[in-house]
Amino acid sequence: QSWTIVPDFTHHAHSASLSAVAVNNRYVVTGSRDETIQIYDMKKKIEHGALLQHNGTITCLEFYGTSHLLSGAEDGLICIWNTKRWECLKSIKAHKGQVTSLSIHPSGKLALSVGTDKTLRTWNLVEGRSAFIKNLKQNAHIIKWSPDGERYVTVITNKVDIYRLDTASITGTITTERRISSLRFITDSILAIAGDDEIIRFYSCDSQKCLCEFKAHENRIKDIYTFEREGQHLIVTASSDGYIKMWNLDLDKIKDVPSLLCEVNTKARLTCLAVWLDRASEMKENSDKAATSSRAKEDEKSSIVRKKKACWTDTSDKTAKKKRKIIPEKQELEAPLQKKKKKLNSPA
Repeated sequence: QSWTIVPDFTHHAHSASLSAVAVNNRYVVTGSRDETIQIYDMKKKIEHGALLQHNGTITCLEFYGTSHLLSGAEDGLICIWNTKRWECLKSIKAHKGQVTSLSIHPSGKLALSVGTDKTLRTWNLVEGRSAFIKNLKQNAHIIKWSPDGERYVTVITNKVDIYRLDTASITGTITTERRISSLRFITDSILAIAGDDEIIRFYSCDSQKCLCEFKAHENRIKDIYTFEREGQHLIVTASSDGYIKMWNLDLDKIKDVPSLLCEVNTKARLTCLAVWLDRASEMKENSDKAATSSRAKEDEKSSIVRKKKACWTDTSDKTAKKKRKIIPEKQELEAPLQKKKKKLNSPA
């Protein structure tokens, strides 16, 4: 299957460069140096409005499911937004300096944030208050939970510290030659790290060993995103060279270089990246496949019935008659299925 990247929706969103982007199943939100957060409805492909709560560059944005959005900025605030009415539920003075990064626990009950005041803070999102403060030796600029919520990582310049949730202590450290610009968990124990060079590296959180590295771009990599589709692990990278590239990663052969699926030159200096997946069309695709496979099974069953009928005709006329009755019923069942299929496939 060949992949292509084509512009689908383009909008002059901000009066300054973009600094953060986040997606959920319906919306894309962008943060900028112009101190605003813009909302886009991806189902309707329209601008949905702006959020004006921060003073200073928006540094981080993260959705929790379909219900909440967290934003952090240079003003030291973390804002919790309701995504139904887009109102600010709570504004927390999180750090004395800037909020550099935040990450929501998979349970939605906890969040972690780091700032330029050299602290790592744990937030109780149920009560909207600080739960724990840890002093760091230097300013961390990235924090991220693992998908299972069992561990989290902080990035200080070119160093990744891996923490366990239950002990809140460092279990390992990964050091790279250059400053780290982006980091993603591919699995609960494998990290993809991109830095101020053209190379992407995969590391094991357990052994802290580099599993694979490859040159992805001609210039520094600004952001990296991973997602799974139909059993395929895909990695998307954005670079200052203006290229967005998509890679197919085989987890069984993690030591092999991922294969390049497609690339596009945006002719822009890229700063951040996110992938919005159209879950609705994906679900429709899957239901179409399920309908097709169930029809194939029905056909298979009816052919088995015909075979059995042929065998049983020789032994007993009564069973043959019984089996003959089943066949037309099968055919009647298949007919409406085919009509439904036609309806499903017809354009809306």
